[in-house]
Amino acid sequence: MGAIMAIARRFSRHVRGRGRAAVVARLVTYADLDEAGTSDRQLSVSARLDAELADGRSLVLLDDRGWTSSSGRDIRAHLSPEEVERTARMVVGPDEPPDGSTAEQAASAHWSALAATLARQGVQVEAAELGRLPHAVRLSPRLRDWLLPSP
Repeated sequence: MGAIMAIARRFSRHVRGRGRAAVVARLVTYADLDEAGTSDRQLSVSARLDAELADGRSLVLLDDRGWTSSSGRDIRAHLSPEEVERTARMVVGPDEPPDGSTAEQAASAHWSALAATLARQGVQVEAAELGRLPHAVRLSPRLRDWLLPSP
């Protein structure tokens, strides 16, 4: 945790009108099981990206992401929590670049949009700084239970 806080201090910004520093410590993606779209052969997951501040607050950056994976057999037989975590990081961006754009341009646009979302919530941070923050993934208990059912 000390390393995260050291990084977070480097990225500290002031909250407008409050006179105190708001430090974005890390990004956290919360992944949850979408039971309506899940079966033995298909997994559907919703994902929310938050900015976690050093003072313990969390600010929602994206709450409209998710994915579905399917298989011709029991999907749990070849799907691990680590793979779900990797996919969760991927679906919250940056996205693949549109035609005529580079990956760098797509990433810049993504981080700029997230910085603007934070600015609307009173936290000033440079877009490029967001891309360098630690990024944790938290699987909900019901998603973890679904992935690793009891014997």
